Amino acid sequence: MRIRTLTLTAASGAALLATALLPASASGTPQPIPPLEAPVSAADLLAKVASCAQISNGKYRTDERATAATIPVCGKHGAVFWKADMDIDCDGQRTDSCNEDTDPWFQPATSFHQSDGKPLRSDTLPYVVVPGISDTWDYSKAGVKGGSVVAVIHDDQILYAVVGDTGPKGIIGEASYAAAEALGIDPDPATGGTDSGVTYILFKDSQVTPIESHDAAVSLGERLAKEFIQAN
Repeated sequence: MRIRTLTLTAASGAALLATALLPASASGTPQPIPPLEAPVSAADLLAKVASCAQISNGKYRTDERATAATIPVCGKHGAVFWKADMDIDCDGQRTDSCNEDTDPWFQPATSFHQSDGKPLRSDTLPYVVVPGISDTWDYSKAGVKGGSVVAVIHDDQILYAVVGDTGPKGIIGEASYAAAEALGIDPDPATGGTDSGVTYILFKDSQVTPIESHDAAVSLGERLAKEFIQAN
């Protein structure tokens, strides 16, 4: 799994490497170095979603134990987003990590399937769970579908994932075992997750094909994230 982090040291190192590998022209004169295109950082994305224009008709709870619904779905520049916790979705294909013994709420299916028709595999594919369609919010009418690209941000890290499953109609803030593990969050479906500090940015009308290709999600996610922060 590829998580995007950006530091000045890494960027400087990449520039030096590019200089070292740059060939000279036929006359022996070094060619100008093209400007490096820096990747989008977590700070870039968080600054873009600092304010919320609410698009949901109400708010969501973070889990069954929460007594108040406090999380709105927001919209901006071709994306929808929310800031919540992360519960662990371990549904889909049975594996050593995700099964009836490890997860008391295990279901052998996901709302969206791989290209071969099988359920998604939670312990290897980073994906995000969206709330089931309700009067509060209908993800399908907001340009979101199975395979849509999501930037998940936690502790200054960006993980590009896909929309892979749907959850309860009144709860928000859930992602797959693999998504949690990649972000350094305890992925245990029974005791893991984190209570806060996760931002989910879903890019509208996007589609990763095949849905199970994490590399494709990263490639498309990086491009859409850049377009998102550059939008006025």
